[in-house]
Amino acid sequence: MRFEIVGVDGPSMGESPTLMPFVKGLEEVLTAEGDEKAGGEGSGTKVVFNFFPPDRPRPHHRGSQATFVVGITAGPEPEGDILQAVYPMMIRSLGNHLIYLVEPIAGNGVPRATYFVTLERGYYPLEDCAPEDYFHHVLDRVRPLAESRLVINNEFREDLPPGFWEGNERTQEIVIASRRMAEMDLLPAPFPMETLLPEKDFLHLKRLFQIGGLSYGNVSVREPGYGFWMSASGVDKSRLEHVGRDILLVRDYDEAHNQIILSVPPDISPRRRVSVDAIEHWMIYRRHPGVGAILHVHAWMEGVVSTEINYPCGTYEIARAVSDALATVDDPVHGVIGLRNHGLTITGENLPEIFDRVGPHLLRQVPMS
Repeated sequence: MRFEIVGVDGPSMGESPTLMPFVKGLEEVLTAEGDEKAGGEGSGTKVVFNFFPPDRPRPHHRGSQATFVVGITAGPEPEGDILQAVYPMMIRSLGNHLIYLVEPIAGNGVPRATYFVTLERGYYPLEDCAPEDYFHHVLDRVRPLAESRLVINNEFREDLPPGFWEGNERTQEIVIASRRMAEMDLLPAPFPMETLLPEKDFLHLKRLFQIGGLSYGNVSVREPGYGFWMSASGVDKSRLEHVGRDILLVRDYDEAHNQIILSVPPDISPRRRVSVDAIEHWMIYRRHPGVGAILHVHAWMEGVVSTEINYPCGTYEIARAVSDALATVDDPVHGVIGLRNHGLTITGENLPEIFDRVGPHLLRQVPMS
């Protein structure tokens, strides 16, 4: 993995008893594990470690979606809700992930506490770690995420059969289910991102991650012989209206070009991208032919099978992890899979059946681990 470390030359770095020792320890372990320091992001950088003081988050404007940015800062133990205190730092630094170190460092060189903050949902601590293994554990948390592959580009083909232009009973199913999701008010992020960033940085973040406005999760329904219908990215789920704009037909995944193929009418413009979780739904429908519909919500249920790593949404790796987990349950057609530190993916015969089955059991709080 080619890495770059930025932000270590500011005068405030020397004022922190935590950050410079962390830089040194991180770089030593990266080198020991065979990772290569890049000469700049244009030279094949896979991950950027962006250091900054907590009162002045330094935004890193990466040039590629494929570059994973980890913001790293240090400060006192946050009072009250940790997520409320540190999530804005991650957004303002334009990172995929944030590592928050609690000062001061003890004599063994390990912070008093280490929190990992995710773009999608929340945070989790690094616990029960021997000092000599600390930086290896940090990399064990970061490496799978940094090496994952985003699948968020779309190819629009103007070949949607005319019989689908006005929708059908399955697209209507999505409209009704999306309204039910909106009523649940299960949001993926604790703050509206646009309130935390200057307009230029917010537009950059939207371009990188293909995010829009508030999102309550997503739904899809299989269209036999064609693929599956799915809600578009960043749309108001309570007001889905137009086929080809708000509701999209996913035909396939083009692995060679790493993009989702969509079938749209010829007269829909501008075109919205499909939900970032399309690759996950595509893999589930492909591997589990009995599944007729999928619901993804930012909520939880007790006793569910869960993925082991909190891969970012929209990556091939989270799609594979969820599909693999679904294959382990007794009835994959009626499965409930937890996405670690994020939410649930629920399969069923159709969307009404899913809501009736799991609706009373959903918990708003997703556990962090």
